[in-house]
Amino acid sequence: MRVEIWSDIACPWCYVGKARFEKGLAGFAHRDEVEVVHRSFELDPGRAKGDTVQVIDMLAQKYGRTPEEARSMEANVAANAHAEGLGYRTEGRDHGSTFDIHRLLHLAKARGRQNELMDLAYRANFAEERSVFDGDVLVELATEAGLDADEARAVLADPQAYAAEVRADEREASELGANGVPFFVLDRRYGISGGQPAEVFAQALEQAWQDRPLTAIGGDAAVCDADGACEVPQAGGNG
Repeated sequence: MRVEIWSDIACPWCYVGKARFEKGLAGFAHRDEVEVVHRSFELDPGRAKGDTVQVIDMLAQKYGRTPEEARSMEANVAANAHAEGLGYRTEGRDHGSTFDIHRLLHLAKARGRQNELMDLAYRANFAEERSVFDGDVLVELATEAGLDADEARAVLADPQAYAAEVRADEREASELGANGVPFFVLDRRYGISGGQPAEVFAQALEQAWQDRPLTAIGGDAAVCDADGACEVPQAGGNG
């Protein structure tokens, strides 16, 4: 079974939702048969590279709130994060374009280190004093995830590297009707929106597993169709 997760490193509910999904997955009897694929989604695709702003200021402007109300919004998310055992700083974080991060995540996917880089990037952005909008920090994170530093730098230096893959993920999200993240798709049959409780993910995994399509075993063989006509296999051998 395949689970695809559309998310953005700048999205706090994606950070919380990933932890909750993994808790639900950990208790799933068939977890070793579940392939998890992370897909790209930018919450602020129009923001230019290098254009960063403090999160509190961004929230106040985006939602028409006062700075105090924006801090209250952050405190609510922080409480949810802490309940999942995650670190979360409510002050001093910045917000910017995540396009380069997504491009590096596609490199990490190609090298089998996508989940490792995603966890490091989330932690850096939400829990540590490290800006994921700084190229040097991104190279450090890539190296910590097990990627080659020179290869990571080369991807960041080439704006076309993995750009098509990021855009393809975002187009697919739009085609699936995902206008927010996190967005979880189970076997292209079930969609789950938002950072739901772990119990919701556990139930969804069970349902998707029970409803998954049958897997064909063996090659072509004689069959009878719905009209009652039966295929007669060709005789083999020399007789």
